[in-house]
Amino acid sequence: MLAAFLASAMLSFAALRYARWRQLLDLPGQRRSHVTPTPRGGGIAIVVTLLLALPFLEWGNVRLPLVVALALAAVAGIGWVDDHRPLSARSRLAVHGLAALALVTVLLLAFGNPVPWSPLMLTGVLAVIWLAGCVNAWNFMDGSNGLVTSQCLWLGVAMSCVFVHLGSAGAVGAWPWAGVALVLVAGCAGFLPFNFPRAVIFLGDVGSGALGLVCGLLLAVMFWLDPRCFWLMVLLPSALLVDAGMTLLWRMLSGRRWYTAHREHLYQWLIRSGCSHADVAMLYMAWNLVVVAPACFAIMRWPAAEVPLTLVVLLLAAALWWFGKSALRNRARRQGSFQ
Repeated sequence: MLAAFLASAMLSFAALRYARWRQLLDLPGQRRSHVTPTPRGGGIAIVVTLLLALPFLEWGNVRLPLVVALALAAVAGIGWVDDHRPLSARSRLAVHGLAALALVTVLLLAFGNPVPWSPLMLTGVLAVIWLAGCVNAWNFMDGSNGLVTSQCLWLGVAMSCVFVHLGSAGAVGAWPWAGVALVLVAGCAGFLPFNFPRAVIFLGDVGSGALGLVCGLLLAVMFWLDPRCFWLMVLLPSALLVDAGMTLLWRMLSGRRWYTAHREHLYQWLIRSGCSHADVAMLYMAWNLVVVAPACFAIMRWPAAEVPLTLVVLLLAAALWWFGKSALRNRARRQGSFQ
């Protein structure tokens, strides 16, 4: 982890120098939450750190880490190209879908169908949708300093604990995934000082998409190793998933072009209303520590309560999203507009 932290920090510095040299800048605009031109593409540091670490983990199956590395490189690669010159959404989604399909195929070959009563094809399709959805959800949520990186750090810590628990309980194949989660923690920790509280470089599409793939994969593998982890799989990333999901649903129901760039997520409304980027990141982390962590401990202690407790947490998150946006909207009307 120390080596991964140092590698990520040094690569982040190198990415910053490269972005300044190539003038890879995110410029302020109507669809963005920052007010000064800022270099992008720093997430390549975390991606390279993860790729370098994969061969040092004891997989017991060469095919699995090879496909993980190729899928991660593909998603990061299309994001890296998009950071240099805009690509069509169709091109990006095609790569995301192929990477997700490759990962799901190798997981099915390695671990079989995690849901015996579900047809194999249905399980595979749902898993592909999950992974591709995570890639894009993380990308949508990457618009505030430190938000996605800190959330990935939280997920890495939480998922490493789950994988250690599964490995100690005898789940075959859990230990290398615990290593991936810990490298994710170290990689995010090495990049975070460059992105929070003041961002000198952004993750860029190369970072946000790749982090979405890695987090989605780790969450899926938790479920693959033990289907009882489904509720943890939903709860742990709820801060990101609920904001992204509720915003997407709201835009679709209101007849907006939901696939275009926008500033309609709750975190973006908070920033536009005057909250600092640091305040927003801390609010989302507080949700994890105050609500999600106790709920996960309760589920592990009382498995019979997993369904109602998960539903309560998700409904609470949705209610906070709705009332939060309503309050901000009403305040904006009284003041005339957002800042």
